Amino acid sequence: MSAQPSRGPDTSGRTRSTRTKARKRALDILFEAELRGRTAIETLAERTADADPPVRDYTAQLVRGVEEHRPELDGRITAHLAAGWSLPRMPRVDRAAIRIAVYEIDHVADVPDAVAVSEAVELVGELSTDESPSYVNGLLGAILTDKLRPTD
Repeated sequence: MSAQPSRGPDTSGRTRSTRTKARKRALDILFEAELRGRTAIETLAERTADADPPVRDYTAQLVRGVEEHRPELDGRITAHLAAGWSLPRMPRVDRAAIRIAVYEIDHVADVPDAVAVSEAVELVGELSTDESPSYVNGLLGAILTDKLRPTD
């Protein structure tokens, strides 16, 4: 029998994996940091000290990774934005979810690219505009296409 990730019900009746919950918490911390004009590391430290709810290890890894690699992540995202769009124009929730996904795609070997994309699309579907899921899916798809394109 294989080990299953810890799962618990969410309000919709579906189950959510531990990593899904960690991504949501990381998004909350990144969003809060940007909204308050603080670094994500400062906000992570506050939330870790509060420990209500506890900050999971994977949440901390995501927040630290996004913060550490932000210029690189933002460059990759900006290179694939539709004409007339910029990172500041994008909803904060979308920006945070996309940064998490690109960080996972580029730096977390045990997360399949498709999972990183799917989780980001699901998060913005729950938390952002009606148009966000399709936009985020398309943007991350373009980023993946570049990643998979052979270099000469």
